[in-house]
Amino acid sequence: MISYKPLWITLLEKDKKKTDLLQIANISRGTLAKLSKNEIVSLKVLERICIELDCSISDVIEITP
Repeated sequence: MISYKPLWITLLEKDKKKTDLLQIANISRGTLAKLSKNEIVSLKVLERICIELDCSISDVIEITP
């Protein structure tokens, strides 16, 4: 199972909100909804999030059994 829990923790650490991702990483509201529901999003979106938050992929996503 995919979890974006590390992303929410990273946002808190960087004093950002979920809605800040819309502008920071140039993602749509639909993609934000998918992230909030732990649904699959494209690797390109994850790459943009990592670049804009200056973090690694492990700071954004984790795979749990």
